[in-house]
Amino acid sequence: MDETLFRTLGRIADALERLAPATPAAASFAGARLFRHDPVTDRFIAAPDYGLDIDLLVGVDRQKARVVEALIRFAAGLPANHILLWGVRGTGKSSLAKAAFMAATKTSPTLKLIEVDRDAVADLPGLFETLRDRDERFVVLCDDLSFEDGAAAAKALKSALEGGVGGPPENTLFIATSNRRHLMPRDHIESRGAIATAEDAEEEVSVSDRFGLWIGFPPMDQATYLAAVTAYAAHFDLRIYDLDRRALQWSQLRGARSGRIAWQFIRDLAGELGKRLPL
Repeated sequence: MDETLFRTLGRIADALERLAPATPAAASFAGARLFRHDPVTDRFIAAPDYGLDIDLLVGVDRQKARVVEALIRFAAGLPANHILLWGVRGTGKSSLAKAAFMAATKTSPTLKLIEVDRDAVADLPGLFETLRDRDERFVVLCDDLSFEDGAAAAKALKSALEGGVGGPPENTLFIATSNRRHLMPRDHIESRGAIATAEDAEEEVSVSDRFGLWIGFPPMDQATYLAAVTAYAAHFDLRIYDLDRRALQWSQLRGARSGRIAWQFIRDLAGELGKRLPL
């Protein structure tokens, strides 16, 4: 080969090597327990610990016990089912998932939580493969999951939970919260034909069947709502003589009773009393 041509090809090869994207560094999960996954950059962004103690969640004792037990089993390397927390809005599904995770980390320091956006469900198969060979054990949380785009997202989630020919990652547990047990949006029927809707519904129901543990959250009655308010007020030392009356007035203005509304009342009361809250 002509020496001039050889040098020219060498310079071209060097230039192409400089233009090629650098090999991404392996993800690091040191220094934090909670992370958010950015599917665009494939980065794991550290988040502060969740500050709400699980004992402050009132009226969901059965649900707390089941989720904590499942997480402790998973952290110990024992078989555990993926978890679907479903029920009316504001009943503490997401709070329970994160508070139960924090409780489980007290005895399992290698446990990590990764929160994913519901619009990034299609990226879950790749995410699960990224986590597969790690030494840590991962709880992947998707809040308010539903399939607004129909069966495509449902198929991606099913693929992630089943793991393809290699099977699901042993070190990954998926938790989803939803207002609907079968994950299908109510307006989906109106936007598609009857046959397509039936096919999509079958796909989406088959995904909910992949969750071995379904935990329901019923509407909160008045006694439980007031118990939640009282527990928050006692914990944060918020003292007023007419707590119940004002809490009920607050819920009436909102037209509902729930753990979220109890917490919003407490935040308003703390601001009125000039006290800071840790959350």
